[in-house]
Amino acid sequence: MARLRRALLAWYRRERRDLPWRRTDDPYRIWLSETMLQQTRVDTVIPYYERFLERFPSVDALACADEQDVLKEWAGLGYYARARNLKRAAEQIVRDHGSRVPSEASALEGLPGVGRYTSGAVRSIAFGEHAPIVDGNVKRVLARLTAEAELGDAENWDLAEALVPPSRPRGRPDQFNQALMELGATVCTPRSPRCTDCPVRSLCRAAERGTPEAFPRPARRASPREVEALGAIVSRRGRLLLTRRPSKGMLGGLWEVPCVGGDSLSGLVAEIERRTGLRTRDPRPVGSVRHAFTHRALTLRVVSLQPEPGRLRRASRDAARFCSSAEVADLPLSVLMRKTLALAGR
Repeated sequence: MARLRRALLAWYRRERRDLPWRRTDDPYRIWLSETMLQQTRVDTVIPYYERFLERFPSVDALACADEQDVLKEWAGLGYYARARNLKRAAEQIVRDHGSRVPSEASALEGLPGVGRYTSGAVRSIAFGEHAPIVDGNVKRVLARLTAEAELGDAENWDLAEALVPPSRPRGRPDQFNQALMELGATVCTPRSPRCTDCPVRSLCRAAERGTPEAFPRPARRASPREVEALGAIVSRRGRLLLTRRPSKGMLGGLWEVPCVGGDSLSGLVAEIERRTGLRTRDPRPVGSVRHAFTHRALTLRVVSLQPEPGRLRRASRDAARFCSSAEVADLPLSVLMRKTLALAGR
């Protein structure tokens, strides 16, 4: 363990990428980066991270923000529950922790959206505490070091905890945990690992066997489920009808053209009237959009509908509105909706 720590830390200090969240020990910024990096590539996250901090530079700023503004800055990054949980957690930190991100595991893991991984990352990187982290990159490195094809979750966490150095100032758990992740991201990659560049190759049992790609054993992934939906372009005097999705669930809180699952045109017309009070007619095909979610492959068929005279139901105005082009640009929209509006020439 001592040899592995020394070799990995020396390599990390020489080779680590210059990433914006590595230039700070601010717990808020590290928490934000770790949340954004969940299931998202580093090069995708960087511009979002920088824009988000320009808009919400502190826990207090995020806690006081309107959720719609938070979702707008997050739009396109995906997994929108992360943004809603960040907002709720910031409010809890202001209310219960005096606007300071807590360092205790129990307090961190009591925040919305914070599990053992995020807690370990914040505690080790921001506060220098002895706390393990296990993500996909770390699991792969540990499987190859031990030549164990199927390490269970408990075994991964136990091994990561045994490896991480003591808390500062005796050790550098912050650099070690980041080094493990960096090794998995840049050298010990899923395919074609660069074993000749690995600082711990002499300690790696999988490399010794000459079969690093056999570890860990690939998990079987189910094919995305094919689903269909129907969406409507409804405009009046150049303004587009948009509806807001419920706060909870997929794409929660984002705005979209009126949609229903399946391909029932009568169901779409009825849903528009139910949600807005508007009746629509004269359907005309616009085209279709394909979009891949984690477990679903969606085909959204788009039609245009003409609204009959009448106003939006007053009670629906927070969840439906006719928007100018400038107003559409100012609302949080998913990538799917941006594709849909592009299809419709909006």
